[in-house]
Amino acid sequence: MSSVPVVGPKPSQVTCPSCKSSIMSKVKHKPTTKTHLIALLLCLCLCWPCVCVPYCVDSCRNADHYCPSCNAYIGTYQS
Repeated sequence: MSSVPVVGPKPSQVTCPSCKSSIMSKVKHKPTTKTHLIALLLCLCLCWPCVCVPYCVDSCRNADHYCPSCNAYIGTYQS
């Protein structure tokens, strides 16, 4: 049974569970429900141009980690 690699918000040095290579993970940031709620609050409380801010800030989105060699999903860091 293999263990799930621990990943953070930035690329992490891990062993890919799929190809078993020692790699630096590739990170793709994806918006979550929290991102959409923050955007809605900014729209209601401040002004509509502020809506894009949560979509540009990595700390408001999850970090999905992938292997650059085989593109296998490694794990997610939830912000």
